[in-house]
Amino acid sequence: MKNIFTCLILLNLFPVVIQAQGISGVVRDHEEKAMEYVMVSLLKSKDSTIIKMEMTNEKGAYQFKQLPAGDYMIKGTNLGYQPVFTSVFNWNNMDLKIPDLKFSKTKGIQLNGVEVIYNKPLVEASGDKTIVHVEGTVNAIGQDAIELLRKSPGVMVDKDDNIVFSGKTGVQIYIDGRVMPLTGKDLSDYLRTIQSSQIENIELISNPSAKYEAAGNAGIINIRLKKNKNFGMNGTFNAGYNIGTYGKYNTGLSWNYRDKKFNFFTTYNYNHSLNIGHFNLYRIQLDTLFDQKSENLFKNNPHSIKAGADYFISKFSTLGVLINATFATFEVNNNSNTPIEYIPTHMVNRILVAENTTGAKRNNANVNFNYKYSDNKGHDFNMDADYGQYRISTNQYQPNYYYNAQQTELLNSVIYSMNAPTDIDIFSLKGDYEFNFLNGKLGLGGKWSNVHTDNDFRRYNVYTSEKSLDSLRSNQFIYDEQIQAGYLNFNKPFKDGSFQLGLRMENTYSEGNSKGLRPGNQRYDSLNVRQYFNLFPNVAFNFKPDKNNQYSISIGRRIDRPSYQSLNPFEFKLDEYTSQKGNTLLRPQYTNTIALTHVYKNKLTTKLSYSKVHDVFTQIVDTINRSAAFITQKNIASNDVIGLNISLPVQYKNYGAFINLNNFYTHYYANFGNGRIVDIDAFTVSLFAQQNLKLKHGVTLEISGMFNSPSVAQGTFKMQSIYGIDLGVQKTVLEGKGNIKMSITDIFQSQRFRGTSNFAGQYLHFYFASETRQLRLNFSYRFGNNQVKAARQRRSGTEDENKRVSGQGGVIGNN
Repeated sequence: MKNIFTCLILLNLFPVVIQAQGISGVVRDHEEKAMEYVMVSLLKSKDSTIIKMEMTNEKGAYQFKQLPAGDYMIKGTNLGYQPVFTSVFNWNNMDLKIPDLKFSKTKGIQLNGVEVIYNKPLVEASGDKTIVHVEGTVNAIGQDAIELLRKSPGVMVDKDDNIVFSGKTGVQIYIDGRVMPLTGKDLSDYLRTIQSSQIENIELISNPSAKYEAAGNAGIINIRLKKNKNFGMNGTFNAGYNIGTYGKYNTGLSWNYRDKKFNFFTTYNYNHSLNIGHFNLYRIQLDTLFDQKSENLFKNNPHSIKAGADYFISKFSTLGVLINATFATFEVNNNSNTPIEYIPTHMVNRILVAENTTGAKRNNANVNFNYKYSDNKGHDFNMDADYGQYRISTNQYQPNYYYNAQQTELLNSVIYSMNAPTDIDIFSLKGDYEFNFLNGKLGLGGKWSNVHTDNDFRRYNVYTSEKSLDSLRSNQFIYDEQIQAGYLNFNKPFKDGSFQLGLRMENTYSEGNSKGLRPGNQRYDSLNVRQYFNLFPNVAFNFKPDKNNQYSISIGRRIDRPSYQSLNPFEFKLDEYTSQKGNTLLRPQYTNTIALTHVYKNKLTTKLSYSKVHDVFTQIVDTINRSAAFITQKNIASNDVIGLNISLPVQYKNYGAFINLNNFYTHYYANFGNGRIVDIDAFTVSLFAQQNLKLKHGVTLEISGMFNSPSVAQGTFKMQSIYGIDLGVQKTVLEGKGNIKMSITDIFQSQRFRGTSNFAGQYLHFYFASETRQLRLNFSYRFGNNQVKAARQRRSGTEDENKRVSGQGGVIGNN
């Protein structure tokens, strides 16, 4: 690794003098002023096929390189202007300066008094990426990121907020190109702090290149937040109110200032929500039936802050700092009533009444220092140094009262109290370098990361007003992990297509130690030292034989390491008969994927894929003794996923729509011995559709819907079908600076989760419902100068290892 970073620094100081000849030019307006951020397209002269697309820089300049010889023309497009074209010219591998491309004075096109305005499509699909444009959609208002993902094409989110993409659960969640440092309930809780008003679009990337972390067998979901896009000073204020059973509100403020040398930006958001959920669990184990009915009240109060600054050292170099912090408190009150029946007599012999209270804090701060060098000769160098700190604590009070069948007499009680603080520290250093090579683009880079987690679990037995530490069921688990990685990635265009070859190398070292003692003076399970080295190849070919058809094929290999808490051997009591614990024997899972994609007329996209997952880990409900069960993760031998995805955007005048049909077959198999066999499959159809209609006076109507047929969740649960329909309207006010939106979500209250499992001698059937039908109102207002440029996008180094910070101390936040 030391040699890799030395090479990166030397390459930055002494750029490689291998340059491809190209086509360049400048875009100007009617006053001869340079126009920045204009989309410039290079077209084939014979059929107007788009060969490449570029954006002009702050001087209005653009450049195309790595091209085959031929006859071309250039098209310029800019919001509010009619497109402009150059005449046809011939290029034969020599530097060519194109005459200035000039836009006329007239903005827009007037037809019978109606101005034609550019409508951004709701969803854009290509061979390797689908982009969901959230900004401007009505049915996104008042929602959070987890709910938006639930409605995104090809994405499924179950009742426990586990995210499934392309039929697989191993998906990486990025925010502005940075992997989220959370998994499990911590991830879903954090995504609930991100309001839809903050989100510009969601990128669904099914085939990441070798430059990205190898983790994530399902690919990457990148949530891009809104950025100010002009020079000077400006900002945005938003506020919203939702009501289902209870009221909820959110507010946020963003501010940005930029001059020639500095750029400062900050964002603050607050959300208060109170949600009620209903959970029923019908469980048969041997000769006993448990019929649990629960009601939980979930209270969430997160504050999130993002701040940063960029210093422009020169026109090629930028130095920056970025700080992200979230301070959140959660409280869950769960009341359950469980009649316990002896099946041979069909008689209820006792009733368990539990009134659990869980309080939690999730505080985290991430600091990123970054440097970027990018010149006009094709050299790009990025360096990131990161530190992430997570302080997570969970406190639970769990009284269990046993009554007779008539619930008139208290038979006995068992009361627990649990405290589970966790400290996680993550350090990371990474570098990326790209340059022109052999008429293509060669990229190389490396990364080093170190993770230290300290998990302290204390369980207390409560007697009247006193409590005593149960030392035999308390434990401290310390986990350390280091990953060293390096990659090479080469892209090269050729006539009518392009190809990409990549190879990523990752070396992992991990160790976990338990400090507590179990009954019999035996130490709790520890994680022996593990060290493994892996290669992750990635190949992609794109071919465009004519202007209407584009084909691509991709092959790749990826890894998913267990989340830190999935390895934690703590036994956390959910109730008297159910506990949750990690598994120190959990191994990484590996996925090999091949995909074939066809795009017709840049609209209709069809993708066929096959994935084979080895040692897939999933959450199962296993048994301990005659009546008790525990939830844990185990490696299942294999998982096969065959998928067919079809998507089509439609735009006709003021009407827009997007339809996505995702079909996949999945099969899980494992044999744990003694009749404990997992052999379950399902063919699932997932349909997503969204339509909007723009009316006069700035009014837009929108309707969206989703349907998922029966599927498999967590390897052992057979899920029933689910659907939902949303309806909304929005109107622009205050001369276009303000926007008022109103929507009704899940009109028919149909988003109810139902599923069954039959494993390890027990049968489970569950039902979960929450406040999915809500009336949502939102107001946003843009203020300040219209000429402020966007804050610079950064991807920090704390990526894959950050994502694996998972839920601490049990299940919290099922709302």
